[in-house]
Amino acid sequence: MLAPVRHILPLTTILRERVLPINGKVSARLNQKVSATDVVAEVSWAREHVLLDIGRALNLSPDAADKLIQCKVGDRLSAGSVIATGRGMLPKTVKVPREGKVVVTGGGQVLLEVGESHTELRAGIPGTVTQIIPDRGVVIQAAGALVQGVWGNGRVDTGVLTNLAEQPDKVLTAERLDVSLRGSVIIAGQCKEANTLQAAAELPVRGLILASLFPSLLPVAHEMRYPIMLTDGFGSMPMNSAAYRLLTTNVKREATLNAENFDRYRGTLPEVIIPLPVSSEPAPPQEVTTFAAGQTVRLRRPPAAGMIGTIIVLHPGLTTLPSGLRAPAADIKLENGEQVLIPLINLEVVG
Repeated sequence: MLAPVRHILPLTTILRERVLPINGKVSARLNQKVSATDVVAEVSWAREHVLLDIGRALNLSPDAADKLIQCKVGDRLSAGSVIATGRGMLPKTVKVPREGKVVVTGGGQVLLEVGESHTELRAGIPGTVTQIIPDRGVVIQAAGALVQGVWGNGRVDTGVLTNLAEQPDKVLTAERLDVSLRGSVIIAGQCKEANTLQAAAELPVRGLILASLFPSLLPVAHEMRYPIMLTDGFGSMPMNSAAYRLLTTNVKREATLNAENFDRYRGTLPEVIIPLPVSSEPAPPQEVTTFAAGQTVRLRRPPAAGMIGTIIVLHPGLTTLPSGLRAPAADIKLENGEQVLIPLINLEVVG
């Protein structure tokens, strides 16, 4: 059975494809070294389209209306510009209702793009551009420690790792945030109050790596201008021991927190990247694997959600669970020494 993989690795080669949603302009160069916040590509596009029916407005046939249209494809027109004038003693005029760009003319009609949006694509990780994807983006390579999470608020930034979680379940409060933490990426346990997130913004910090967050705080977290990543989930969950050990042993190192949104179709997850010096290129992480005895796994469902264990026995076929359901399952030895029977659907491989 194929197993979901969550990367929590002390040293690996990281390759990330960064692409625009539509064709645009790539500004990065091959072999260029980039920081996480560098813009590597950008694109502008129209949010809306406006169709002006010149023939109907002037009560003319499409062919006759085409002869009166005073704009061409590519023209940028300001609001109120006249694009067609009728004939007669008191000729009617057709004006542009909003500023826009002409994209199509013909058949007595004019189509405008209006409400332009601009998107800048940032590198997301510090590294080297190893491939240019024409008109869409780049592939970036880096080496270092990698910790993936389960949720992010879509921001990215870089700062020095600072630990405020003496224990994996330590609750972060606003009172613990002072000016000495300005510019830091903070490792913390749980967050239960909106004023904690707001206090972090006022410093400001460069990011928060949390074990868990109360669901009621999601709207506030989305509004924050700094990145927020959850390693384990929502509610009152402690940070899993694998992520906690790796993050806290790298305190005072510079780290990039790319809290991009989870996307199962693109395979993207929020992640922390800690660049490390290497003499040779380390092995890349495995993206796909199957369950096997000896693997380190993380439990994804209560009552042991977030706990780390090792697969002792992988049962063949279907196993009858305490609930009476039958499913593929394995015996897991948890870090506290307890052995439990867990369905494979509730496990993910850590590696």
